[in-house]
Amino acid sequence: MSKNIEIRAIRSSREMLDFIKFPWKIYASDPNWVPPLLADRKKFLSREKNPFFKDNPAEFYLAYRNGEVVGRIAAIINHQHNRFHNDKTGFFGFLEAVNDREVFQALLNTAKEWLKERGCDSMQGPMNPSTNDECGFLIDGFDTPPYFLMTHNPKYYVDILESLGYQKAKDLYAYYIDTGIVKLGDKLRRVEQSIRERFPIQIRTVNLKNFNQELAIIREIYNDAWERNWGFVPMTPAEFDFLANDFKKIIDPRVVLVGEVNGEAIGFLLAMPDYNRIFKKIPNGRLFPFGLFTFLLNKKKINSLRVITLGIKQKYQPLGLGALFYLEIVRRGPECGYNSAEMSWVLEDNDQMNRAARLLGGRIHKTYRIYQASL
Repeated sequence: MSKNIEIRAIRSSREMLDFIKFPWKIYASDPNWVPPLLADRKKFLSREKNPFFKDNPAEFYLAYRNGEVVGRIAAIINHQHNRFHNDKTGFFGFLEAVNDREVFQALLNTAKEWLKERGCDSMQGPMNPSTNDECGFLIDGFDTPPYFLMTHNPKYYVDILESLGYQKAKDLYAYYIDTGIVKLGDKLRRVEQSIRERFPIQIRTVNLKNFNQELAIIREIYNDAWERNWGFVPMTPAEFDFLANDFKKIIDPRVVLVGEVNGEAIGFLLAMPDYNRIFKKIPNGRLFPFGLFTFLLNKKKINSLRVITLGIKQKYQPLGLGALFYLEIVRRGPECGYNSAEMSWVLEDNDQMNRAARLLGGRIHKTYRIYQASL
């Protein structure tokens, strides 16, 4: 490590604020970066408020050179992941740094040592802090802003990480779909007709008046549906509620779908307006006082969706029911004023979901990568 680089664990609220605000330095001249809301980041990274950090140890670090912050990283142990997958994987997340290989190396080596001391034998990332949140480095598609709750980074992050020997663990695809030109061809119509003839599935919108009941239904489906997927981590009720209560304030219930067969909820699709189109206009990530006016004035102007999650209970997954949800959102989207969508993220080897995205006319417009290294 260069003697000019010093890595310090965060021990004060002032240092945590430096950690949160550091990305503004990295992306000052990047027209495609979307700044986070400061209040949201403070809450999300709070050990007291975010239930993830109550159950899982993490250490946050800043890198300094000559007294100036030049990078940041978090080292994370996800007990839920390791219990579920029966391994000893540690994670790094929230990595941001200036274009300097030594800074990256110092930060990553610090995370490695912290994880190794706690019994981990490998490291993956970036996870911010898990696959249930933002994750992955952008490796392709740097020319457009990210959609809501997707990551963005300079290309040199990828170049430096790979020069340090980090290997691909998995790629994640983001599909762009222009709902205005989607043609529901004969093949899709035959698939839909065949499924509906065999199964009396009803697809409805979520009912916010029964929010807690709907939340319990969706949580059950989520933890069942994704169980076999690479990197899946079950969400605790506290983690699910923490995320959902924030979403409740901003979801458009017209594009959150629940599927039922003979009264049993068997699947759901969560789509959200692409709020990044507004957040990009809010100065310095501050919603109050003036950013709130920007949000309220532009909220109804959002004309694009991010399809975040589609979950089907495992016993129904071989039946192709997911195609019905995608068809439904493609139909409903334009009716609700949304003329495009991003389906993200989709695992590179999730053949069923990739096939469905392509059938709808989707094209991969961004690729994200999770990296790994042994300890």
